[in-house]
Amino acid sequence: MAPIKSIAIIGAGPAGAICVDALAQEQEFDTIRVFERREKAGGCWIEDPKDHVQQLPNFEKLAARAPDETLPIPSELPAITPHNTQYRYSETSIYPTLETNIDAFAMSFSQEPFPEERTPLNIQRHGVNSPFRHWKTVERYLQDLLNRRGYQDWVSYNTTVELVHKDKETRKWILTLRQPLEHGKEDKWWTEAFDAVVVAAGHYSVPYIPLTPGLADLAQDFPGSVEHSKAWRNPEKYRNKRTVTVGASISGPDIAYALADIAETPLHCVVRGKYHPYFFDFAFQHPNILRRPPITHIISNRETDERTVFFEDGTKLEKVDHIIFGTGYTWTMPFFPELAKTIRNNRLPNLYQHVFWREDPTLCFVGAIAAGFTFKVFEWQAVLAARFLAGRITLPPLSVQIKWEEDRIAHKGDGVPFTALYPDFEEYFEELRAMAGEPTDGKGRPLPKFCKWWRQGFDSAHLLRIAMWKRGNEEARERVRKGKEGVSVKDGLLKPTSEPSSLPVGGGGLV
Repeated sequence: MAPIKSIAIIGAGPAGAICVDALAQEQEFDTIRVFERREKAGGCWIEDPKDHVQQLPNFEKLAARAPDETLPIPSELPAITPHNTQYRYSETSIYPTLETNIDAFAMSFSQEPFPEERTPLNIQRHGVNSPFRHWKTVERYLQDLLNRRGYQDWVSYNTTVELVHKDKETRKWILTLRQPLEHGKEDKWWTEAFDAVVVAAGHYSVPYIPLTPGLADLAQDFPGSVEHSKAWRNPEKYRNKRTVTVGASISGPDIAYALADIAETPLHCVVRGKYHPYFFDFAFQHPNILRRPPITHIISNRETDERTVFFEDGTKLEKVDHIIFGTGYTWTMPFFPELAKTIRNNRLPNLYQHVFWREDPTLCFVGAIAAGFTFKVFEWQAVLAARFLAGRITLPPLSVQIKWEEDRIAHKGDGVPFTALYPDFEEYFEELRAMAGEPTDGKGRPLPKFCKWWRQGFDSAHLLRIAMWKRGNEEARERVRKGKEGVSVKDGLLKPTSEPSSLPVGGGGLV
């Protein structure tokens, strides 16, 4: 492999931020550039404008996991074109009371601890030593990583990578870039060339909503009635409304628990009987929640005000006001259309150790995993990629890389579970640390040995959330009992929870 001197990083979220430092500490590269499509660093941890409304423009494409299409590229570059109007799913799932959903230590990078600050609501829920942090703390933490050591000068904000390809003659990766001009009416297009590319763009931007007959008609007939958990902001809009939630992984339980004392009773929660391995079904044990089987179809009519949801058990629910889908996200790469075509079961094949593209390891991925110890695992991946690109280590033969993937498919399956580190966190961390080795002559970011107490803290944080749900459920049962007995409850006693306990899918470290 020819020496790597210039590297492009796609994305300035948590994965991109730690990549910058990992690459810089190798002291081997002349150029490190970061391209971020939003106005500042933070990835899914920055807030959208208050008046912004998220869109679900095509339910068929959302269900087919193909909604985020590549933009047409101008025939000649550089170029100035009318401003793009194609929807790009660049919003986040941030809402005002959002807190992290895993232990702050598990989220922090090894050399950069999270600040010891907690909101009053966090302390009320989990105590003065709560391991969780408010989203603003996380946003500031990530931005501070890039606002140091001159790294801020390497980042180009409001810049979208629209296409990545490798020039066969120069063997350079060519990035086609687009940036809106200041007046907002036109876009500037240009290209830049690099020896290597690190994709750190995340995969929690494009909502996935399963194909549901009649859903698109309902959304059209009754605007605002169909949402994805990514658009969740506040429970008040659902007060006394007939509401259906769909999903039982991360956002589903959070939103269901938040609405159980707010929405019309009962709150209808569509679950399949499979729950997240960290949290089980505790959030759904609230007495105001009625669990429902999957939706078969929906019938709506604006003229007659019909809004009826039908379920697999033959039952139906009429006059539905809201359906909230907490059904996860689709991994899309509109900037790499040929590679994106190979994505199957929402995972990208041919990534050795979830990092190196087998066909050309000068294309690396950081963050292409699921289920736990994010952000910390991003650091291990970033350091491994940096060591390789600096020429300090080599990868095993292709046959070994292929066998690694085959063995993992046999063990985990050929879908999202393939990318899940749970429950084998220590094994993965230690394998990457061994591959990366120690810094050479003081050059490179060191990786500490995985400690078993990391996992203990990680698990303990989950138990805190379960305990919160249990308390809330018991308080709700007591309210129901008091109500049946005709006993008034004093103001402030057994107060219902009116806000979600944690984040929708895509924000924290679980997914």
